Amino acid sequence: MKIAVTALEPKASSSIDPRFGRGAFLMVYDTDLGTWQALDNTQARAAAHGAGVRAAEQVASSGASVLLTGSCGPRAFSVLTEAGVQVCTGVTGSVVEAVQRYLAGEITPASGPDREGPW
Repeated sequence: MKIAVTALEPKASSSIDPRFGRGAFLMVYDTDLGTWQALDNTQARAAAHGAGVRAAEQVASSGASVLLTGSCGPRAFSVLTEAGVQVCTGVTGSVVEAVQRYLAGEITPASGPDREGPW
């Protein structure tokens, strides 16, 4: 399984970026291999419109089945859930700690977006 996490820096020890679409990086953890991959979110972040959708497409393309983030808007949430990605919002702390909490069952998927629109 792969878990994507929004991050302020391209490393597992980074703090979680509270924004999904305009977050700086996405860190993807592969639970089978125990490896991390950093994805630069500059292209989505720099978009005038649709940053969340572009970031959601990047998460789906990475093969992640879970996203851990601070907040997620309705369009990105829709794209992610349609791609089979579970979205967990309200997540704080470091990237690695968030993954550990998710794997321990302490973080559960959201039932819907927690933002009304672009952020």
